[in-house]
Amino acid sequence: MKHNASSHPTTLAISRRKALLAATLMAIAGGSALAQSTPWPAKTIRMVVPYTPGGGTDAVARLISERVGTANHWTLVVDNKPGAGGNIGLDAVAKAAPDGHTFGMGQTANLAINPALLPSMPFNPRTDLLPVALVAAQPVVLVVPADSPWKSIQDLIKAAKAEPGNIKQGLASTGTVGHLAGEMLSFKAGIKVLNIPYKGAAPAVTDLLGKQTHYMFGTPQAVYPLLKGKRLRALAVSSAKRLSILPEVPTVAESGFPGFEAVDWKLIVAPKGTNAEIAKKLNAAVNKALQDPAVLKQLQEEGSTPMGGSMQDALNYLQKEQSSWATLIRDAKIQLE
Repeated sequence: MKHNASSHPTTLAISRRKALLAATLMAIAGGSALAQSTPWPAKTIRMVVPYTPGGGTDAVARLISERVGTANHWTLVVDNKPGAGGNIGLDAVAKAAPDGHTFGMGQTANLAINPALLPSMPFNPRTDLLPVALVAAQPVVLVVPADSPWKSIQDLIKAAKAEPGNIKQGLASTGTVGHLAGEMLSFKAGIKVLNIPYKGAAPAVTDLLGKQTHYMFGTPQAVYPLLKGKRLRALAVSSAKRLSILPEVPTVAESGFPGFEAVDWKLIVAPKGTNAEIAKKLNAAVNKALQDPAVLKQLQEEGSTPMGGSMQDALNYLQKEQSSWATLIRDAKIQLE
């Protein structure tokens, strides 16, 4: 007499064990799914600022973090990690766990200029970071001492052509938007000037007032009080449109260089691999914060323009800026001093 193998006691026991194992695995998978759907944020959100406290990037980061946190009942803390032109802080963001609890306030220098200007970078802005939200853009202002004979950019260019290499441009630091705006003007105007780099805006402005240099491109925070006090004169701003706080000052573009634009924009980034839905939530929160009248007023008073837009807008803008600055650095043969 032959027995059917499927009815053998041993075979039945094995089948039951397989069924039990399958059920257990399904339960574990279900638990994992539940764990993954835990409401975000599950803890404090860290906003890394790659510069020292008190600067322009820090001020914008704190303003936006406070508004976003308050409106959404999230806890956001600003973590300052300065050094290497902003590269140290953003490198920490790039290497952080992509769990939706670490973001960074990147800007033009460390996301678009440094990659083309420096021989090596600790991270790759194109592949190691996820653009989340555009925040604001701020131009630099071309200033000279109040008693300078120059009343326009054309006066500066005429002097530089008369004395090639003798006109001195002060730089708050190398690799900044102020530095690159000056290089862009020299390239487009066909002039050669002597760059004098400093370790910050304060000493650069001090030497400009002391006639150790002839001109500089400074941030509104650094030069606006001295413009109001009539110790400096503004010749132009580097944005596409005039600044509301300096309505009488023309843009570089309308001073003979159409298309000229050099702005210090702020862009929130996250580690690559951060959940897209989480990033979209922060993007929406930032866009809402940028509509707050108090936020708009503070940005306007410091010479900034709110940006905003979708995550795709942020990616498109970043890629355009990276390409634009890389082209200028290559064509003008710009190198660090």
